[in-house]
Amino acid sequence: MSYRATCHCGAVRLTFPRLDLASRRRCDCSICRRKGAIVVSVPVSELTVEAGESLRLYTFGTHAAKHYFCGSCGIYTHHLRRSNPDEFGLNLGCVEGVELTGLDVPWVDGVNHPADRGA
Repeated sequence: MSYRATCHCGAVRLTFPRLDLASRRRCDCSICRRKGAIVVSVPVSELTVEAGESLRLYTFGTHAAKHYFCGSCGIYTHHLRRSNPDEFGLNLGCVEGVELTGLDVPWVDGVNHPADRGA
């Protein structure tokens, strides 16, 4: 079994073999607060970009996190995590077949992230 995630227009398509709903979270850092996404962790080695010509990259601050979004529809699909560069944070709203309504989602403190100390 594999899972599929897409942007709104379908120009970005990602696949991965397992969905770790226990890793779900929201972050209160400046970018996450604005995009409002629920993310789950996916190991870098397990995420495959099936279609990604329209993927665009955005970085800021320490430039450690790499935020990817579709250049056509603008949907944030995933990011390389600054706290764990071996994992992507995947936008759960992009995963096909996942119901977000009523899902209890813990918050993480991204405002006071250890990587930002001294930056």
